[in-house]
Amino acid sequence: MPASNPLRQSGFSLVELMVAITLGLLIVAGLTTVFVGNSQTRSQMEQAAQQSENGRYAMELLTNDLRNAGYLAEFDARRLTTPATKPDSCATDLASLTTALPIAVQGYDNGTSAPTCLSDVMAGTDILVIRRASTCAVGVATCDAQIAGAPYFQASACSSAAELGSNTVANYYALNTDTTVLTLHKKDCNPPTTAGTLAPYYQYRTHIYFVANNDKSGDAIPTLKRAELGATGFTIVPLVEGIQNLQIEYGIDTNAATSPLAGSPAVFTADPDSYTVALCPEASHTGCWRNTVAAKINLLARNTTIAAGYTDGKVYSLGLKADGSANTVGPFNDGYKRHLYVSVVRLNNPAGRNTP
Repeated sequence: MPASNPLRQSGFSLVELMVAITLGLLIVAGLTTVFVGNSQTRSQMEQAAQQSENGRYAMELLTNDLRNAGYLAEFDARRLTTPATKPDSCATDLASLTTALPIAVQGYDNGTSAPTCLSDVMAGTDILVIRRASTCAVGVATCDAQIAGAPYFQASACSSAAELGSNTVANYYALNTDTTVLTLHKKDCNPPTTAGTLAPYYQYRTHIYFVANNDKSGDAIPTLKRAELGATGFTIVPLVEGIQNLQIEYGIDTNAATSPLAGSPAVFTADPDSYTVALCPEASHTGCWRNTVAAKINLLARNTTIAAGYTDGKVYSLGLKADGSANTVGPFNDGYKRHLYVSVVRLNNPAGRNTP
C-alpha cells in the first residue's frame, strides 16, 4: 500500500528567488560603490604624486642650472667687458656668443619681446636664459662625447707670454666650434723639456627656459621647455608637463666692491631691464644683469587631468611684479589641482666674483 505522504522534490518559490536577487544586487551595488570610490581615491593620489614630482623636478632643473650659471672653467670672467646692449639670446655665431659671456643670466619679464627661437610661449610667463660652460670636460669617461660643430670653451692656466702672461684678455680663453684651434695650456706650459699639456675644454651651453601652451601640438598641457644651443642652432626640448607659470625675481648686487655685503643681493626685482642704480646706469641695463647674483623662482604646477568634483577657487601669489605689487594669478575655477613652489637660488659664479 503506497505511503500517504510521499517525499517530493521542492525548490525556491518565486518570492524567495526575487528576495535573493534583490539582496545580491544590493551587495554588488555596495561593492561597486567601494570599488569606484577606491579607484577615484587612487587616481587622485596618483595625480597628486605626479604633480608633486613634476613640480619638484622642474624646480631641481632650474636650481641646478642657475647654480652653475656663469661657470667658465678657470677663466676669471671679471676681465670681460660688459656688453653695451642686451645680448640676443638666440644668436649662434661665435662673435655674439663671445660678447654675451659676461651675462650669466638674463630674462624676459612676462615673455615681453620673447626670443625669436622660441615658439608657443604661454602669455604672461617669464623666460629665463642661462649661459655657462659644461662642468664636465670633453674626454672624461663619464662626460658627454664631443659634438661636431657645437661651441666649446677653453680656459688657459699657462703664464707664458702667449697666454696669461700676455696681459691680453683675448689670449686667456677660447670659444670655438672648431676644437682643433683650442690650443691653450695647463700650468705646465713652460717646463724645460716639453711644450706643456693642453687645457681641457668644455661644451658651451645656452639654455632658454620657458612655459609652452602645449607639450605636443594642441594637447593643451602646459609644459616647461628648454631651448638648447647645439651644433645646428637651438633645439626645443620638453622637460616637465603640467608647469603652468614661471615667475622669477632677480637679486642684484648693488653693494660697493669693498663692502662686506658685496656678492649678496641688495634688491630683488622682476625686471632688471627697467631697474637703474649706480652700478648699472646704462640704458641697456646690462650692468644689472651682470650683477645678478641670486634668483627667486616661483613655479606653479597643475595636474594634467581634471579631478572629479573639484573646483580650484584659490589665488596664487608668485612673488612681486616689477612695480613692487603682488603678482597673483587665479582663481581659475576649473577642475585642475595646483601647487605653488618657491625657491631662492644663489648664482655661485657671479656672486663669488663679486665677493671681496
